[in-house]
Amino acid sequence: QVPLVESGGGLVQAGGSLRLSCAASGRTFSTYAMGWFRPAPGKEREFVAASSWSGGTTDYADSVKGRFTISRDNAKNTVSLQMNGLKPEDTAVYYCAAAQHLALVTAAPEYWGQGTQVTVSS
Repeated sequence: QVPLVESGGGLVQAGGSLRLSCAASGRTFSTYAMGWFRPAPGKEREFVAASSWSGGTTDYADSVKGRFTISRDNAKNTVSLQMNGLKPEDTAVYYCAAAQHLALVTAAPEYWGQGTQVTVSS
């Protein structure tokens, strides 16, 4: 088990920024790839961003490339999502996710957080 707790959501105007954080419990956090997801039309959740266990490899959905940055601090068991240039269409509940491999976390994560709401006003 990898319990995950998100924080940092809120209300922001279009063009603004927010930083989401996900805190994980357990000594195995540093061995897991981590990701962020959000709901999308026709999908329960769509992939947003992911990081390998070391942070050395990252991946992003085309819709957020150049605007969002995922990072992690294995010493603090946290992964963050810096969101800049926010658009109203970024409004969603954002979920933190974990899996043993980067390819797995982008497609079928093993563990999920409860989500944090991000609302972008126009």
